[in-house]
Amino acid sequence: MKLLFVDCCISQRGKESRTLALAKAYIDAFRAAHPDWEVERADPMDLPPLTAEFLDDRDTRKGEFSAPMFAAARQFQSADSIVVAAPYWDLSYPAQLKTYIEHISANGLCYHYTEQGCQGDCKAEKLVYLTSGGDFEGEDSVGVLHWKQLCKMFGIETFTYVFAGGMDIDPVKTPELLAQACEKARSLV
Repeated sequence: MKLLFVDCCISQRGKESRTLALAKAYIDAFRAAHPDWEVERADPMDLPPLTAEFLDDRDTRKGEFSAPMFAAARQFQSADSIVVAAPYWDLSYPAQLKTYIEHISANGLCYHYTEQGCQGDCKAEKLVYLTSGGDFEGEDSVGVLHWKQLCKMFGIETFTYVFAGGMDIDPVKTPELLAQACEKARSLV
């Protein structure tokens, strides 16, 4: 069994990233609860933005999913569970995560169309979205709504998220707020 960790924890704080702290809390709890599972990391930073040439090439290879351009989609599609971690930026998430979404949205691999509409083909039953920011975020934020909709498209039945927010409003409270969010992340396992 495999947990896929989509690591988009971009931060000027480096190893002190608050989003990374959330991810570590979740993954550590997951490993403790599922010691026989493999944890595999996906790095959206390594993916180039899509171009017209890339899209043309992808369209001509439909059904030939062994090509390197489908590596991220194959990895996502085959995961048994998924955790996505990205900071709350500009009311959404970093552009690199959007690029990752475009790479995994491979028609015929992660989803397909029928007369009834889009049908998901991903193996995962659960996706957890972890995010953090200086301001407050709600369940109607772009990142949360986008991942909730993507789960439906990919056939992932359970979507949940944790937002560690308000950490730049009163920096004295930041450690407490982050600790509370990390505990909530652990409880999702």
